Amino acid sequence: QVQLVESGGGLVQPGGSLRLSCTASGNIVQVNTMGWFRQTPGSDRELVATITQGHATTYADAAKDRFTITRDNGKRTIYLQINSLKPEDSAVYYCNLRQRRHVLMKYVDYWGMGNQVTVSS
Repeated sequence: QVQLVESGGGLVQPGGSLRLSCTASGNIVQVNTMGWFRQTPGSDRELVATITQGHATTYADAAKDRFTITRDNGKRTIYLQINSLKPEDSAVYYCNLRQRRHVLMKYVDYWGMGNQVTVSS
């Protein structure tokens, strides 16, 4: 199994910055992709950004300007730096790890418990 533990959420004022962290442990395959998703009440979980073990990144259009995803493979940890926070960034942010044990097998997704980010004055 794989465990993902997130940290760094909380209450932030508009215009502020925040860094989320997610550390993976357990039965992790060397080649994997990790990422951040977010969800607000009544809405589907949506992609924010992903990063491969080779540090290739993808961002949702809404995240390209103010969000930065990074990764420390040695620590099995990813980070999401969010700058110039807006109230609409308020959501539960989930860490994700996607991997497969063999090229002939399907990918499996693992999720963290979620971390609330609230942007409010």
